[in-house]
Amino acid sequence: MTVAEPLSAPQPATAPAEDILSLNNVEVIFNDVILVLRGMSMAARRGQITALLGANGAGKSTTLKAIAGLLHTEDGAITRGSVSYEGEDITRMSPDQKVCNGIFLVMEGRGIVQDMTITENLRLGAFTRPKANIREEIEQVYEFFPRLRERSGLAGYLSGGEQQMLAIGRALMAKPKLILMDEPSMGLSPLLVKEVFGIIRRLNRELGISILLVEQNANMALKAADYGYIMENGKIVLDGTGAELADNEDVKEFYLGGGERRSFKNVKSFRRRKRWL
Repeated sequence: MTVAEPLSAPQPATAPAEDILSLNNVEVIFNDVILVLRGMSMAARRGQITALLGANGAGKSTTLKAIAGLLHTEDGAITRGSVSYEGEDITRMSPDQKVCNGIFLVMEGRGIVQDMTITENLRLGAFTRPKANIREEIEQVYEFFPRLRERSGLAGYLSGGEQQMLAIGRALMAKPKLILMDEPSMGLSPLLVKEVFGIIRRLNRELGISILLVEQNANMALKAADYGYIMENGKIVLDGTGAELADNEDVKEFYLGGGERRSFKNVKSFRRRKRWL
């Protein structure tokens, strides 16, 4: 019997952090007229969790779709700049080839196939690996998500938290080196949010998977992240370690619900926010 390969090779704990992914002055336009990303530059460190934060409409999900090669599904395109992965330019690479190379996007809203079973959804994650030992690798996924083993029937009947676990489990079946996560806490209760972020940290720590995390829950994201970026109007306006951003007064005020507010007028006109532009 063939022994299943590990879902992902762990990175040496002492290895210096390097960029597994970088965006260099990326510009994205939709429908040939709508400029969404403007000079977007950032990097995700190998073996680390990188958070990308910002308000609705800042361009976070567009950034993930640009990396995954899915802009064409919404009549969008990268018109300037480049995306590099492990030192290779992947700007024009097809989405399926990116998955084969180790990049997997866990989409906003989970994106599972609701009229398929849990097992069928997991098998779908390994479609780029025809020689994979599917049965044993599904068992490995169940070790991370034992709740999925207890469920039967169609995936559409799972709770929101279980569907998110299934979406992440499906990503693991592709043996990714880099997982792009778009709003993993969306629609979940506070208790489930804590559980999902615990899973994210465990995947990073135990499997060495690099994670680029887009998240509205800035507090949880910065606690989990090694490094983070703040995004507004299609570009990066602030970056730093998770601890540095969590301690920044502007980040506290506009994303963490804290910090000093001098007057309502200042908040309304966003005068303080302009300090980082």
